[in-house]
Amino acid sequence: MTQGQYAVSGDPDCILSTILGSCVSTCLWDPHARVGGMNHILVARSAATSGASDMEGINAMELLINALVRMGAVRSSLQAKVFGGARMISGLSDIGEANGTFVLEYLSRESIACLGKSLGGASARQIKFRPSDGKVLLKTVGASKPAEVPPDKPNPGNGVELF
Repeated sequence: MTQGQYAVSGDPDCILSTILGSCVSTCLWDPHARVGGMNHILVARSAATSGASDMEGINAMELLINALVRMGAVRSSLQAKVFGGARMISGLSDIGEANGTFVLEYLSRESIACLGKSLGGASARQIKFRPSDGKVLLKTVGASKPAEVPPDKPNPGNGVELF
């Protein structure tokens, strides 16, 4: 699953998988209806003022929940696990932390129990989620410290900047 996508299933043989850096995935399932799904959120809130994007937090959460309800899930029975939100590049704003905080606050506001989470740090994560029962396999991937962003080089002063 890539950024901005979500998927739902009730098939006991279905496994949903994604790799996360600063993005966050919410795995939601209804243990009674035995259906679940996962999203892949790129940004908690978009700076754009026109239209909601499937990659934006609130829209991604609502799309996932609505798809689960259409499959027979009961909103009050939903349970969650949340993953991702790593700080992949030091020296920049911590988008990963903002993404994780958004999802946890959203779940709390909507009274959806969060039964597990793995958020933050500096490593990417691979998750494999079985939506019918909420089981997750989590692996950390890659670097153990954030990549450094070099500072901008000063303009030599001749007023011309080449790209």
